[in-house]
Amino acid sequence: MRNQIEFVVYGKYALFTDPVTRIGGEKFSYQIPTYQALKGIVESIYWKPSINWIIDQVRVINPIQMEVKSMRPMKYQDHKNELAYYTYLRNPKYQVRAHFGFNKNRPDLKHDWNENKHHNIAKRSVERGGRRDIFLGSRECQGYVEACDFESGIGVYKESGDISFGRMFHGFTYPDESGGDDLEARFWIPEMKNGVIDFIPPEECPMVRSVKKYNQKKFEIGVNMNSVDNEHKEIFGEEDI
Repeated sequence: MRNQIEFVVYGKYALFTDPVTRIGGEKFSYQIPTYQALKGIVESIYWKPSINWIIDQVRVINPIQMEVKSMRPMKYQDHKNELAYYTYLRNPKYQVRAHFGFNKNRPDLKHDWNENKHHNIAKRSVERGGRRDIFLGSRECQGYVEACDFESGIGVYKESGDISFGRMFHGFTYPDESGGDDLEARFWIPEMKNGVIDFIPPEECPMVRSVKKYNQKKFEIGVNMNSVDNEHKEIFGEEDI
């Protein structure tokens, strides 16, 4: 597929949760990463407002194992600490395949739609481990990224057949991506086949809920974003790749 990147991401722990649980109390990780968590990782590798990342596939490499930890987070209502138990995924490791398309809801950034330059910078960013810190679902779960060939190496679920995970959170749709003025939450029922999950695109999710009104953030080249032409020149010089 055009404009595609492949990488492996791993860490000591991961916490992929339903956003409803983020206001406090006990937390329990999903068994597999959400589309939104993987999209956040890809955007930490490379992102610009003129492009949208689409997650194609994830391959689960290590066994799905849970570990419970006691925490003392602040209460939602009065900022005092309370005892809570968080259930993390332990030793998670995934191979991810994703591609980008241009953000058609941002015609004001059309002059930044240079496919080859975006792809060159994205591939370089994968090789360097990303541009920003990588987190596996939560800030306390540091992750690491390396370039790889998807389906290379051994995955423990290679011959496991089909496994369904029931209804779970897919991701958020922001007005920048939909062209509307609502922040929406999407849900779906993922199924893993021999260790690989094929994500459906956001517009095909069967369950969508409006969360709240949300305004598009304004971007202007030279003010709060750098053009892909300038970035490509800074990284690769005048070389025509």
